[in-house]
Amino acid sequence: MTMLRRWYDAWRRSRLGTRLALGLGVLALVVFAVVGTVMVGIMKGYLNDRLDEQLAKTQISQVPSLRTTHGGKPQQAYGWFSAVFAVQDGDALPQAGGSLPPDTKALEKVAEDATRTEVLRTVYIEDKGTYRVRACPIEPDRNIVLVSAAPQADLDRTVSQLVMVEVVAFLLALAVLVIAGRLVLRRGLRPLSDMAGTAHDIASHDLTTNADLPVRARANGGGAEVEELRTAFNLMLAHLDSSLVARREANERLRRFIADASHELRTPLTSIRGYAELFRYAAANEPAERDAHLSKIREETERMSVLVDDLLLLARLDAPETEAPLRLVDVDIAELITDAGEAFAAGRPEHPLSLGALPEGVVLQADPVRLRQVLDNLLANAAVHTPPGTAVALSASASDSEVVLRVSDAGPGIPPEARERIFDRFYRVDTARTRGNGGTGLGLSVVLSLVSAHGGTIEVESVPGATTFTVRLPRHRPVPSRMS
Repeated sequence: MTMLRRWYDAWRRSRLGTRLALGLGVLALVVFAVVGTVMVGIMKGYLNDRLDEQLAKTQISQVPSLRTTHGGKPQQAYGWFSAVFAVQDGDALPQAGGSLPPDTKALEKVAEDATRTEVLRTVYIEDKGTYRVRACPIEPDRNIVLVSAAPQADLDRTVSQLVMVEVVAFLLALAVLVIAGRLVLRRGLRPLSDMAGTAHDIASHDLTTNADLPVRARANGGGAEVEELRTAFNLMLAHLDSSLVARREANERLRRFIADASHELRTPLTSIRGYAELFRYAAANEPAERDAHLSKIREETERMSVLVDDLLLLARLDAPETEAPLRLVDVDIAELITDAGEAFAAGRPEHPLSLGALPEGVVLQADPVRLRQVLDNLLANAAVHTPPGTAVALSASASDSEVVLRVSDAGPGIPPEARERIFDRFYRVDTARTRGNGGTGLGLSVVLSLVSAHGGTIEVESVPGATTFTVRLPRHRPVPSRMS
């Protein structure tokens, strides 16, 4: 049992080409054994039939003359035994003139059974070997029987030679088949070996420092199945490559986001700590000075609160499966735009606002608070990044499939190199001026996330003197959201 287990373990550890070649050899050996056995059986049967025919012809040609002579001397063939037996009272007695072996018991038994019909039988004669015996009645009324025995040694030698030739031929054919099959299989499995080498290259590649996977399975050949496997393997590598690159970029964005958030939070915290120290030292001074310090602390606290709220909203929008950030209701677009315009005009009187034609009776399923936040952020962005007196326009249009909101200003425009990054978190076109006006660099990021959560898109077009943000929201697209 242990030996079989070792053989089985060795078989499992061997290479696929070797296992296939050995399996092919075993299958061929079984086929050769079956074919050889059938051939030997057919040949042996054919030779036996020919020997029986010779015995029959020899006896049939002798029977008439032996009847005339009442059992005279039968014809002799080289190596054969031939004799006439008279069966009396169940005992066979050989007659004179025949050729018999020293031990006649086997022939006598055949003669005793052939008094009424011919008998064909294979018997073993002591010291002589195996013989094919045929007995036929000559004179049935007198129980006279002719018995002829032909040796089967020549037949057995012929069959043995045939078996030897078959064994040698089959062994040579088996060796050629296994060797040639192993070479063919090795060549056919070479693409798989190449893919295994590619996998080893990937395993030796340090993905912690470089997420790129430049290696691919490049070999050709192997048939349709191997080509399909190679294609699937390369597609998997491409998917892994893109996934690793996306993960690296996400990690870089996360690190940059954490650094920016830490920097943004540190500024108001530093200010609050400084004003708190000043307030402590000025506690016994003028009330107006104390009130000024408290006012600055409140301003920095509000600024930090806005920043934290924006960060929390972005986190909720990034993971809607944990907490739904939207509460959808039917929203009148014209009413929403009018309210946003009035609030902007009251809070930013230095920027004249013009409202375009508004679609009447258009209802959109959306979150009114978040959609209003989109408009407020876009309008605030236009006011913060343009000088006082710059005109701002707010308009909307609707079709059967979507609602389009546009916020435009006549400011200096956005530089081309900044347009691709203005929706990035904490990105500022003018860092110093934006920070001084109280911006956090998250307004447009919040806008993009909220529009995407509503199933819409946002575009920006900007040239000196005209910048337009276009928001497209689908009217009939269901927005997956879990009410909380």
